[in-house]
Amino acid sequence: MATDLGELLVPYMPTIRVPRSGDRVYKSECAFSYDSPESEGGLYVCMNTFLGFGREHVERHYRKTGQSVYMHLKRHVKEVRQMAGLAFLFGLELNRDFNGDDYEYEDEAKLVIFPDHYEIPLPNIEELPALVSESVTIACDAVLNAGSAYKKQESDSWEEELQVSKHARSLRQQENGVRIPPSGWKCAKCEMRENLWLNLTDGSVLCGKWFFDGSGGNGHALEHYRETKFPLAVKLDTITPDGADIYSFDEEEAVLDPHISEHLTHFGIDMLKMQRDVHCRTLPNSRASEWEVIQESNLKLKAVYGSGYTGFKNLGNSCYLSTTMQVLFSIPEFQRAYVGNLQRIFDYSPLDPTQDFSTQIGISPKMFKALVSKGHPEFSSNRQQDAHEFFLHVISVVQRNSAGSENPSDVFRFIVEERVQCCQSQKVRYTQRVDYLMQLPVPMEAATNREELIAYEAKRKDAEENMRAPPEPVRARVPFTACLQAFTEPENVPDFWSSALQAKSAGVKTSRFGSFPDYMVVQLKKFTFGVDWVPKKLDVSVDVPDFLDLNRLRATGLQAGEEELPDLTPPIVIPEDTRGNTTFIFHGSPEIDESSVMQLAEMGFPLEACRKAVYYTGNMGAEMAFNWIIAHMEEPDFAEPLAIPSYMEPDLPSPSLPTASPLDNQPPEESIAILTSMGFPRHHTIQALKATNNNLERALDWIFTHPESEEESEAMSDMADTEPNDTSFSNANAHSDSTLSPDQELSSPRVRDGPGRYELFAFISHMGTSTMSGHYVCHIKKEGRWVIYNDHKVCLSERPPKNLGYIYFYRRLSSC
Repeated sequence: MATDLGELLVPYMPTIRVPRSGDRVYKSECAFSYDSPESEGGLYVCMNTFLGFGREHVERHYRKTGQSVYMHLKRHVKEVRQMAGLAFLFGLELNRDFNGDDYEYEDEAKLVIFPDHYEIPLPNIEELPALVSESVTIACDAVLNAGSAYKKQESDSWEEELQVSKHARSLRQQENGVRIPPSGWKCAKCEMRENLWLNLTDGSVLCGKWFFDGSGGNGHALEHYRETKFPLAVKLDTITPDGADIYSFDEEEAVLDPHISEHLTHFGIDMLKMQRDVHCRTLPNSRASEWEVIQESNLKLKAVYGSGYTGFKNLGNSCYLSTTMQVLFSIPEFQRAYVGNLQRIFDYSPLDPTQDFSTQIGISPKMFKALVSKGHPEFSSNRQQDAHEFFLHVISVVQRNSAGSENPSDVFRFIVEERVQCCQSQKVRYTQRVDYLMQLPVPMEAATNREELIAYEAKRKDAEENMRAPPEPVRARVPFTACLQAFTEPENVPDFWSSALQAKSAGVKTSRFGSFPDYMVVQLKKFTFGVDWVPKKLDVSVDVPDFLDLNRLRATGLQAGEEELPDLTPPIVIPEDTRGNTTFIFHGSPEIDESSVMQLAEMGFPLEACRKAVYYTGNMGAEMAFNWIIAHMEEPDFAEPLAIPSYMEPDLPSPSLPTASPLDNQPPEESIAILTSMGFPRHHTIQALKATNNNLERALDWIFTHPESEEESEAMSDMADTEPNDTSFSNANAHSDSTLSPDQELSSPRVRDGPGRYELFAFISHMGTSTMSGHYVCHIKKEGRWVIYNDHKVCLSERPPKNLGYIYFYRRLSSC
């Protein structure tokens, strides 16, 4: 019989491969389902592609590819209740499952030939003819001994196998007095407030490079390196007592810095004080009550099972992912796009479904996490992450993978109208942008139990000074109406430049809704930094309502009697090549902000250099001038007196100096090249980049949502390189989408509008002191009852802790 089976195997020998070093062997789970070797039908591993398939899906793979030989793996799990010492005595291989019970594995492997399902048991393969036995045995042993496909992926991630930077030991840090605050960071060259990197030489805070993983940036950190050759930078929001994400521009890779603690101390950052729990499920004593209440751990909850009630296995620090995906897949549009479309997704999936987003959504989190986090420096790591940031990342990935089909994330998409007013001239400017969630401040000063909080704080300090046990913690109670009021109040605009005054002025901004989405996501801004750089979460209870009416926050646009600010931008910096031009003469003393000059001089820079820096950056403040100094300090005339070019008298022949005009909005050629390489017309890519402030991610989305007509194509092709886009607005919001012109605001089919009345149907809660630690669970209202999803455990909720949530999900009331 063995000889007969061996003869059957001979025609398929060319298709049987031995895994090479770069191959991933998926022998732990199916590429399409939850099936694994422990499943009733086991797992089939293709001996050519090394992809794994459950019994339901292996036939499809055979029909699609013609691959006939698979290794069938089955693992029988035997529960063992012996003591560990006794198990060791008998030589049993014991493992411990999630609940702490011991179990033993018993593995079985066969080769299976399709379509007739002929089976060749292993290790009896030696009985096959010699022609077959040797090569097949090598291939089978290699598959059985191959490491996990995910361990291979994890080793490729951001934080694995990093080398010590050659610059770490000899790094020279400037004695420039720079101190980095614990919050409020912004790129020194643009409005980016995320993906920010601190240069370890001079303390400059600049944005990272844009790349196709959802993270944004205009590449100013890299640009700064090219100008200064300062090699090392650290990502600001990754600093913990264990280290930080460090990048070497010179070595062009992520690196280790054994001296990172002292390098950060140089800029006022004490990383040893920054606390972070290593494991997702660590229970901090100071938050014990929070953990018990949110998880309802003091109640006997009834477990539920079935469709829509399936939990996720925790991969160690994956609860932020699990809770976000549970909520998203309770929304009909996501169910329809992925679950309801499963058969078509299966049939049209690529040959490697592990790399297909539509296939991986909704199945085992291990394979899904490997795909959705691929290339992302944060989500590809094994650390705990912020569910709010992951939600926005998923929205970005869904958008990129929905070209030509329904985009389920459109249910969150809405327009924000921002009104900025110059306090001196009283003139206003209205702009619009797209966003996906509403962030609400938590004004602690509005707590209704302030006296109780003050008394607790006094007792706590007294106990600390006298070495006594601390008193029972008191949680602040802040009304939801106070959070909403803080959101609607005008906020000061830092470094506001008034086009009416042609100078810096005081400005205030208010935000309103230009449209209301089908689903409104509300995030309470609970996380902040203390003055000592210690990250902390506000211990607060907010009476979040079941029903939310936002209609009064509907945008109104330009009102009668309001006068718009002129459509001008700050004057351009005078070109450097004109500074030494002797054909210009001087007319009086220049206007220079002497306070900024003195700030820079106190850092040790030459006085004349400081004056030049302030002048050439248009008196825009010490921070801008400092960046100019860093960029020009190696020039031979750096410390020479300021020579200011000016206009000659009208009757004197002289080349004219460029007048102050709107900033050139021509996108970088590098960005244009990336988009044109995808097949988009050059003029269309330029238009997209201009409309999105040169942000590649949003420009790509803009192109898909703004298809051009043939007439537009012909008209734009001649003028795309020369004409500015007058309808674009600058977007400083890191998680918002492309900006919109007034005539575009509601014309896009992707913007759904309706009444702003909503009902709460889900919320995600966080336990712990920081987004980089703790644990997430979510509560979802299904079939009229609240259900708690706590990793793999799904139970009926008895007391949903709506007052302690972090992200709330509302759906529009159908009766509106």
